[in-house]
Amino acid sequence: MSTKVRIVFSVMFLILCTAVLAVHSIGSDNLKIVACDVGQGDSILMTRKDIQILIDGGPDRKVLECLDKNMPFWDRNIEVVILTHPQKDHYMGLIDVFETYRVVYFIANSLDASSYEYGVLKNKVGGSGVEVIDPTRYRKLRSGLIYLDILYPNSDIITEETKINPCDESTVGNGRKSEHCGGVLGEYVTNLDLNEFSIIVLARFKNFTALFTGDMTPSVSDEIAQILSDKGIDHINYIKIPHHGSKNGLTQKLVNDVAFDAAVISAGKSNPYGHPHKEVLDMLKSKGIRVLRTDVEGNIRIETDGNKAWLK
Repeated sequence: MSTKVRIVFSVMFLILCTAVLAVHSIGSDNLKIVACDVGQGDSILMTRKDIQILIDGGPDRKVLECLDKNMPFWDRNIEVVILTHPQKDHYMGLIDVFETYRVVYFIANSLDASSYEYGVLKNKVGGSGVEVIDPTRYRKLRSGLIYLDILYPNSDIITEETKINPCDESTVGNGRKSEHCGGVLGEYVTNLDLNEFSIIVLARFKNFTALFTGDMTPSVSDEIAQILSDKGIDHINYIKIPHHGSKNGLTQKLVNDVAFDAAVISAGKSNPYGHPHKEVLDMLKSKGIRVLRTDVEGNIRIETDGNKAWLK
């Protein structure tokens, strides 16, 4: 066989392999949820066919490794990115995400982190052309068959517990324009714990539900229990345990009121905070909830057809 013929066959083989990989990557109707092992931080990726939803970006560029492993190599778009709140262990990796991918929608509350690094993220967002969505104004969102209900925060906490940033170049955000200082991002400042403002999302795919909690505080955990009760929800398949398994997050009321099948904890190995705390692990164990930890198992992949779910 001549060299020219071998080259032709090699090229045809590569094209065939690429086509097979493409069909395999986007052909499944299942929803996949990956809790990325980003160390002491949070980052969760949801994918279905060619749709990706990323919740938080972790403390550094390690999130890119998770995206590379769980997205087709030719797909450089992420449909939705959610930043639960502006703390470094949740937003730092998003700087690299916005440098590497085209993001269509960015959901973030309007609080400012008052840090140089958050200013870098605001500049990346402002220069990307992404549509910034204020979660206190848009409570229900949809991406394909994935439905996102924003349970918290509501507009009341933004009004009562924050103040508008002064309109100068050092504080004005670079997201979409609003009626105040020039951008949703960094529009407000607060003296309260930023965890109090964590965006909490209930995701639904057919009959499967997942609760993503950011770093919600105990008072908010109790409030979420009441919100779910008001909605008639007493069973959720998947919960991301708040604040890396800190005892200052999940409450007994929430696990008493709602039956959870699996609980995922994102924490770094041998982290200096002792996360996850024994109190939280015991609380989950007492309810028979399966606990999955990134500090023990690395990336945690769960797949569901909308009725049953399994660990991959």
